[in-house]
Amino acid sequence: MNTPPTPRLLPWTGQDGKPCYLLTNRDDSPLSARADQVEALQLRMGAGLLEHARVLIDDPAVDSRQLRFLSAQLTAALRDVLRVAQSRGARPGGDEDPLDLGF
Repeated sequence: MNTPPTPRLLPWTGQDGKPCYLLTNRDDSPLSARADQVEALQLRMGAGLLEHARVLIDDPAVDSRQLRFLSAQLTAALRDVLRVAQSRGARPGGDEDPLDLGF
């Protein structure tokens, strides 16, 4: 008996900002592999941005313009990380902690 495909939330949105989904029974499809790569990149970028934020916050010479820019970048990174977490939590075997970034 065939198991119906489960929609996977992809780590990007469409042109109109709506979520994109992949409907497949294969975790090894080319699009699934690309989505895995994008998710990994988004998580690495978020971790790098967090480290950069720590440095900026500790610098007394940083001005409000720089902090606003940092806030905008952190907001985008958080959005991406939450999308990855939502996607991984909805997948079979997605009970691992998707937010465990190793720090």
